[in-house]
Amino acid sequence: MISPRRRTGHVSFQSASARTHALRLLATTAIVGFSSLALDALNPAFAQDTMGRVSASREFDIPAQSLAGALNAFGRQSGLQVTLSADTARGARSSAVSGSLPPAQALASLLAGTGIPYEISGGTAVIGRAGAADGGAAGNVAADGATVLDQISVYGDGVAGIGGVTITADDLAEKNPANLADVFAGEPGVTVGSSLPMSQKVYVHGIEETNLAVTIDGSRQNNKVFHHSGTNLIDPGLLKAVGVDAGIAPADAGPGALGGAIAYETKDARDFLDADGFGGFIASDYDFNSETFTTGLSAYGMKEGFEVLGYFKFGKGDDFSGGNGQAVQGTGTDLLSGIGKVAYEFESGDRISLSHDRVHDAAPRPYRANAGFVDTGRPWEPIVRDYTLDRQNTVFTYTDSTPEGWWDPKLVLAYSKTALEVPVFPQPTYLAVGTTDSFNGKFENKFAFDIGSITAGIDFYSDEAELEGGADASREKASNVGIYAQARLEPWERTRLSFGVRGDQQWFTGTTDEEWDDAGFSGNLSGEYDLIEDLLTAKAGYSHVWAGVPLAENFIMNPNWDYGSGPQSGSADNYALGLEAKYNGFSIEGSVFRTDLDDARAARYAILRGIENHDVRSQGFEIGAGYDWVDGYVKVKYANIDVTIDGVPADSDTGTYLAAPAGQFITLAAAHTFTDWGVTVGGDVEFALDYDDVSPGSLPFDGYEVVNTYVEYKPISHPNLTLRAALNNVFDETYSDRATYGQEFGTVTPLYEPGRSFMLSARATF
Repeated sequence: MISPRRRTGHVSFQSASARTHALRLLATTAIVGFSSLALDALNPAFAQDTMGRVSASREFDIPAQSLAGALNAFGRQSGLQVTLSADTARGARSSAVSGSLPPAQALASLLAGTGIPYEISGGTAVIGRAGAADGGAAGNVAADGATVLDQISVYGDGVAGIGGVTITADDLAEKNPANLADVFAGEPGVTVGSSLPMSQKVYVHGIEETNLAVTIDGSRQNNKVFHHSGTNLIDPGLLKAVGVDAGIAPADAGPGALGGAIAYETKDARDFLDADGFGGFIASDYDFNSETFTTGLSAYGMKEGFEVLGYFKFGKGDDFSGGNGQAVQGTGTDLLSGIGKVAYEFESGDRISLSHDRVHDAAPRPYRANAGFVDTGRPWEPIVRDYTLDRQNTVFTYTDSTPEGWWDPKLVLAYSKTALEVPVFPQPTYLAVGTTDSFNGKFENKFAFDIGSITAGIDFYSDEAELEGGADASREKASNVGIYAQARLEPWERTRLSFGVRGDQQWFTGTTDEEWDDAGFSGNLSGEYDLIEDLLTAKAGYSHVWAGVPLAENFIMNPNWDYGSGPQSGSADNYALGLEAKYNGFSIEGSVFRTDLDDARAARYAILRGIENHDVRSQGFEIGAGYDWVDGYVKVKYANIDVTIDGVPADSDTGTYLAAPAGQFITLAAAHTFTDWGVTVGGDVEFALDYDDVSPGSLPFDGYEVVNTYVEYKPISHPNLTLRAALNNVFDETYSDRATYGQEFGTVTPLYEPGRSFMLSARATF
């Protein structure tokens, strides 16, 4: 049954256990505090290492060109990283830089005459933003290189996506996310169904992520394991940045980008260290609602071109309580995650890296892990059962940090795998194991021009989905080879264009070992034009995507499927228009969008439904406004998203592996830092409005309002120490995220989000 829209409740605690975990957190806080004091004496040495790295001369050959292209080349040739705000690059031209120079001097020469400032804060140099935390701006730097630059990362190469989302390392640090829903908080165009990390699915404009090109460190993710579990279990503690192309994705985002693309990027040693040396951090969190204690440990180092990083996190906790004060069964925590990375950069500038990350969830979950309870009339089904979900990702990457002319190569070879073990009822009970994996890679080269760049390459994947155990054991396979090119140009003043094309050849093998092959082309075109320079920009874009045949979910595979003349290849068309205005810290933007998915596969177990497909449409608009000042910001966003499947409003069951009901969302976020005290106060609010445009026979969706707040303290004398207290769901709302399965069905009690939750965190970097 469906619970009332809102109830007031109270979170109850088991005092002994709570005290035990709280004491652990206090002990961790004391340890990190004493560590920060003990390591104070090392700070001058680290500062000298940083100075040495950025003062060492390197060879530069950067012709005069667009500022974005010049800074991209500077980042590669210096071995540093650069953050560039997109609005700063518009219409700006760089000066030529050549010869053997310290990076600081080279950057100052490159920016000479532009009047563009930069700030240095927390190991990052931000181009185009005044008010540096260290009190300096690039506009005051002389070409003699008197100011030292820290390590930087380059973003914004090309046209900014219309309605796209970029979540930076600073954003992630501010959010301190515990799961993917926290990562995308404040982005109403991106919804995350389920309150359990292992069953969370991401929806972009209502389109499920299995219809997007999803990568982790460039590795394709093929995780369609079980419709009651999630598709990409990710520990946010691993993440450095997340980028979302909503609808229109570039050709080099990879194959299968029907509804866009999501790219997750994890941290490496260079994100923590500016020079040769070593370091590490310890971080602990305690959630009083579920009595959950998590701890993350990391160590990293750099020495004469070698880089190494190790990270390990573990979490244990009980079921959380919803806003109605009742425990939500099957929501406990039993999590292990980690990442290991090694890299080496040769004196020639050639850089190779190898990484492996893994996330393991082994807590009991609701019988259907994306729903609280489903009344099926089957008495043999327990309320909870054991789930073991394991995701791993291995990536080898080669790049050239000192490219010359048209030679800027990148090679990626990767293997990703997700496995789920779950008991299947009724008696005799047996253990079913579903596994999906992907061996994939690409080789591409970026050709630089005075007006931009063209990236061209070839990619491939070999995917497999397999079910083991029981009479339905079966397997599907698909492999693909694609060739692509994507141009990102600034051909005229105030005009930026991005356009590309890719061709793909796919081979598909069904559970019956029958084989089919098909091929198709994809293309995209996006552009920006400054209607009023430095004030008002118009954007537009279109893409057509061919994606071949996706593999079916493991747990509904049928070895006796009738494929007929063969499954149909899916395709999509995406459209978007937008306007963006910025002035003295104020911003306002708006966009309209539409995505049409044709012949999107949604297989079911029945013999004749293995190649079932549907047509999906998502359309709507987004608007947003904000104001940034030196020590804070405020921003508000609104999204109105309408999703249909075969012309009927989407429901979460028909929409499995396709789309979810959406509606109207409003988000509000604000934060301010009191720099003299080292204190930051912030919070966010999400409103999901009532939604009654539902499929026939479905219940309407009630709205909800959720308020979250936090206060964070970084002592001025010990900036490597961070203490944080957060109060989430302040008013104890009883609700499920709009994208969570089953809310529109009278036989389903949805999986509720946590009620009022008080959280304490401590982190020290040394």
